[in-house]
Amino acid sequence: SGPDERSIPGNTIAVHADLPFTGLTTFGGSFLSKFECSQMPHPLLEHITFVDTPGVLSGEKQRTQRSYDFTGVISWFAAKCDLILLLFDPHKLDISDEFKRVISSLRLMRVYGALMWSLGKVLNTPEVSRVYIGSFNDKPVNEAAAGPVGKELFEKEQDDLLLDLIDIPKKACDRRINEFVKRARAAKIHAYIMSHLKKEMPALMGKAKTQRRLMDNLETEFEKVQREYHLPAGDFPNVEHFREVLSRYNIDDFEKLKPKMIQAVDDMLGYDIPELLKNFRNIYD
Repeated sequence: SGPDERSIPGNTIAVHADLPFTGLTTFGGSFLSKFECSQMPHPLLEHITFVDTPGVLSGEKQRTQRSYDFTGVISWFAAKCDLILLLFDPHKLDISDEFKRVISSLRLMRVYGALMWSLGKVLNTPEVSRVYIGSFNDKPVNEAAAGPVGKELFEKEQDDLLLDLIDIPKKACDRRINEFVKRARAAKIHAYIMSHLKKEMPALMGKAKTQRRLMDNLETEFEKVQREYHLPAGDFPNVEHFREVLSRYNIDDFEKLKPKMIQAVDDMLGYDIPELLKNFRNIYD
């Protein structure tokens, strides 16, 4: 949203302190030269911002080198989005060669099933993703091609998509609080882990050797922390990523665990957050 209709280059928009894009400067000028922000005065844009990303490459195209960290940039945006839509054209699907061969001979619902099957190989989650199937362009549905069932299905699916888009501002507050709670719990777990690792370090000699041993056996150390503080295993960070980050630091440099600060986090999660949610109930009615 903006007072006038114009496009702003990425290097310029990234230094605007009042806009949420300053974090993109970490990806350098090679990305910012390809980033652009378009603004215009419109009531809808006062509540929602749309981000359009380049197409995700597949097959041989993946070998084409981009001049910036594409995965890192997409992850940066994804972490801040309330809804992510991944679009497929059933006539130009490039998920796999097998899928392309199947498409030409399948009808509407079989295409839907094949798409779900292919997505299941890509999305590493047991939950089924919501798939909207329809004709999402500015032209009316071709009844001759879609048939009466297809036309009705397209219209219902489009209505569902629009309703989900309309609900984004209504649910954004709950999602923000949920993300905040998740980060607070993660910070608490990290504090327990680092406190445990610090206690395992010797007072004087052999610190480097001990740190290497602890890093090589992080899985075991995580289990010890879990048992000692009765923490859920699912809240612990990825071992390999934690090991990679920890390798840049000296464990001995971290501060000792402060029980009062942990108690403050527990009080916030147990009392302050529920009270905060009461204030936001029915705020959009």
